[in-house]
Amino acid sequence: MDDLRYGVIGTGMMGLEHIHNIAAVDGARVTAIADPSEESRDAAVAAVGDPDLRVFADHRDLLAAGDLDAVLVATPNMTHHPILMDALNTDLHILVEKPLCATVEQCQEVVAAAEHHDGIVWVGLEYRYMPPIARLAEEVAGGAVGDVRMVAIREHRFPFLVKVDNWNRFNRNSGGTLVEKCCHFFDLMNLFADDRPVRVLASGAQDVNHLDEAYDGEVPDILDNAYVIVEYAGGRRAMLDLCLFAEGGINEQEITVTGDVGKAEAFVPEGTVRVGTRADRSVRVEQVTDARVKYDGLHHGSSYLEHLDFLAAIRSGSQPAVGLRDGLLSVAMGAAAHRSIDEGRPVLLSEILGEQPPGPDAESQAATPRAATT
Repeated sequence: MDDLRYGVIGTGMMGLEHIHNIAAVDGARVTAIADPSEESRDAAVAAVGDPDLRVFADHRDLLAAGDLDAVLVATPNMTHHPILMDALNTDLHILVEKPLCATVEQCQEVVAAAEHHDGIVWVGLEYRYMPPIARLAEEVAGGAVGDVRMVAIREHRFPFLVKVDNWNRFNRNSGGTLVEKCCHFFDLMNLFADDRPVRVLASGAQDVNHLDEAYDGEVPDILDNAYVIVEYAGGRRAMLDLCLFAEGGINEQEITVTGDVGKAEAFVPEGTVRVGTRADRSVRVEQVTDARVKYDGLHHGSSYLEHLDFLAAIRSGSQPAVGLRDGLLSVAMGAAAHRSIDEGRPVLLSEILGEQPPGPDAESQAATPRAATT
């Protein structure tokens, strides 16, 4: 295959981020862009720097233009569903930014439509590719902690950034903070737990951020802090500690996986991985980088590495490393957490997914002990 020809739909902040990453990838180039905003289109034209770049205001015109191999969708969350449904009517490979869609129902429609799609559909949950987190995953998969029992993820960082037309200030557009932002972390929980999530308990609120803002007379309604507990079919548990008014720390993400043999941790952006063993209480510390990264960007090289794997999967005809089921589950867990907060109770994933609840054995294991969740 010659250079992989990308069409980028949505050229706001994340679209431009992907354009810069693709420019650094050998064997790939952006040949078309689409965005309804003239300002965003102009920014993308400048970033690509190719006089032959094809420019469209409507994504449907880009999809119909031909001479593309793949399309990248980086538009606001609430637009993912209609754009993906159109893209799935082509034979293009697709990389869609997280979350897959803003609602579980929309995700399920996309999953169903993709059954007859010949191209790869890849979900941009790029936190898996951050070098220290990828190293942590290798340690866990290699048995460094033994049988995984607990996963703890802490993100303490700055408030949401300003986006085009302030779309990310409202739950109806983004799916809510625990979908928009935390789908990354639910995906990581599933990666480390390697099991089926069955129940979610959450507490959260909007306590600090955006309360003094108003758009067309409407105050933003997105959460800025939460605790979320996820229980898995085999009895494993995961926890998220989220705070979006915590700029004063060293690391934005701290991820801990603990098993019966030991404990492994990753710290971002510090870039370190620590692995401790229970038997002798030894701890080894590694500073992790990835020499393949040619563009760090906004996410510590993870988007660049994601594009390398996307390109490799297309050329080899292999399955996506981060597929539609991963995207659906990460959105469903966020939706379950929001419902848990709203209704003050644990929520089964089967409620959110519209599936039959798990059997009694899985349910009883995930619910023991029950004191903290009843």
